[in-house]
Amino acid sequence: MNTFRVAEAAELLGVSDDTMRRWIDAGRVPSTRHDGRTVVRGTDLAALAESLADQPDREATRAASVSARNRLAGIVTKVTKDTVMAQVEMICGPYRMVSLMSSEAARELGLEPGVRAIASVKSTNVVVERP
Repeated sequence: MNTFRVAEAAELLGVSDDTMRRWIDAGRVPSTRHDGRTVVRGTDLAALAESLADQPDREATRAASVSARNRLAGIVTKVTKDTVMAQVEMICGPYRMVSLMSSEAARELGLEPGVRAIASVKSTNVVVERP
């Protein structure tokens, strides 16, 4: 199971650590304690990321001043695979990214909801890699 510390979760969503803590305190995303630290399960963070993409809370996003080009850290929210191809959806701050790749590549990268990944954007192609 993938878990993220508050600072990591905040970075993936493009918000401040304080905003992430407020969302946890308000019950917007569940958290647990691990080794004395507050952590968020990857699947719960992916669900929050999807809700933000549907209805963005632009209160304090860091990514508002970041170009959508190059490499964007994010979290995988959905993976749809058939025998040949896979569609990988990610939320990178306020951006929703979709990449098409071989099912084999998605499997080798271990892409599934809640996994941290990086979307590398070049022209119309989105390349996904694991950090």
